Amino acid sequence: MTDCSTLTRFHALIPCAGTGTRAGTVQPKQYQPVAGQPMVMHTVQALAQVPALASGWVILSPDDEHVWAEAGWPAHFQRLACGGTSRAQSVFNGLQAMLQSGVDPQDWVLVHDAARCLVSPESVNRLIETCKHDAVGGLLALPLPDTLKTEEGGRVVGTVTREHKWLAQTPQMFRLQMLHDALSDVAGSGFTGITDEASAIERLGLKPRLVEGSAQNFKVTYPADFALAEAILRSRT
Repeated sequence: MTDCSTLTRFHALIPCAGTGTRAGTVQPKQYQPVAGQPMVMHTVQALAQVPALASGWVILSPDDEHVWAEAGWPAHFQRLACGGTSRAQSVFNGLQAMLQSGVDPQDWVLVHDAARCLVSPESVNRLIETCKHDAVGGLLALPLPDTLKTEEGGRVVGTVTREHKWLAQTPQMFRLQMLHDALSDVAGSGFTGITDEASAIERLGLKPRLVEGSAQNFKVTYPADFALAEAILRSRT
């Protein structure tokens, strides 16, 4: 008897249609040069080193004007200009494009932020190996390391326990059809309350698996983050 799980494939989906207003860059932050090339290229190249990934789908804004250099671009990755006005919309549109192109609805999709350019192939491999037989799927995350406070008017009004608190990262790995349908359920509301893929799956009453990631897999968000990302990338060469 053939094990159907051996026929399942894995794909990366990278939403890349945002503007990154908090980053303080003139151009969309994913195209800001970091360690010699646009930040998103480090992201793409890291994921391209994951042997299990059969394809990669980079979702761009329809009016994207970035000039892509073909040098260093992995042959099994493609760019699609079908992004939306929000991250969730871009992911949803990308999933629809994958289904329309004939990708098996039961294949796994690993959604990863373009601005998490320090992700390691090893951590992605760990996510795949941990979740490939899981009924739901899962995500990279970190146990909350710091004391968490609540505030009102700039003053502390409470301390929140760190126990059972995790910082969500990406990739987040779910079946293509399951994630598409979970997002479709909230598309009419403009994806209200959907902050990541796991939150959409949680709305279905399901519990994604947490897989411990790395502190280096942070999302480049603010101006100071670029210098840190550059230092880490150059230390790896």
